[in-house]
Amino acid sequence: MYIIPAIDVLDQKVVRLREGNYNEVTTYEISLEEQIANYQANGTEMVHIIDLNGAKSDFSNQQYLFDIIQKTDMKIQYGGGVRSIEKVKELIDAGVYRVIVGTQAITNPDFLKELSALSTGKVKYTDHIVIAIDVLDEVIKYAGWLESSPIKLVDYIDNCLALGFYRFLCTDISKDGKLGGVGIDLYKKLLAHAPIIKLIGSGGISSMDDIRELQAVAGVESCVVGKAIYENRISIEEIKDWNLKSLISI
Repeated sequence: MYIIPAIDVLDQKVVRLREGNYNEVTTYEISLEEQIANYQANGTEMVHIIDLNGAKSDFSNQQYLFDIIQKTDMKIQYGGGVRSIEKVKELIDAGVYRVIVGTQAITNPDFLKELSALSTGKVKYTDHIVIAIDVLDEVIKYAGWLESSPIKLVDYIDNCLALGFYRFLCTDISKDGKLGGVGIDLYKKLLAHAPIIKLIGSGGISSMDDIRELQAVAGVESCVVGKAIYENRISIEEIKDWNLKSLISI
């Protein structure tokens, strides 16, 4: 299992939200460029960047983020405000390693169908797509976690799998930003329903003990860690050591 450091960006600042609440924002005194460089200097190959403005349909951050992403050779897993097939294609063609889709995939029934058919030459775009599933009490949330979907969680996974999407980023909102432990029960339920999915865990990771607990869940491919790094609960050196051992064991 690989650890992917997270960088959430709001109004061009590195921040973290508590349970997705835009009124509970912690701002960190480091720029996006500095944080990416910091991770890269310590051997991290992939970073998770979320445009929190874009997640609530405010696209004022997008050009700023896009300019920075194009300058780095890090593998970028990017999400927030990806609302069109054209934007997905633009990001992947520009070198973004993975694009996270959430709101549009839930609210527009045709979006994933169109995306599943997208290919150019040897590029199969479904291989570069991560389906975001943000969950609170088994209800899927979207639009920056401000809206609730009537679609049942397991039905949504089945629909995505049928279209060829197999990698899911699952955030347990009740855990997110609290540093209170991970949503093990939720992940076990999803993997018991669909063992073939590649699951990325997110939310609540506060220590390397949580990482080890998550690794014990068969089928969890990787995990996203954010606040625990900024609050010095997990060091970049620990992430480097862990990821090096993970790569060696693959």
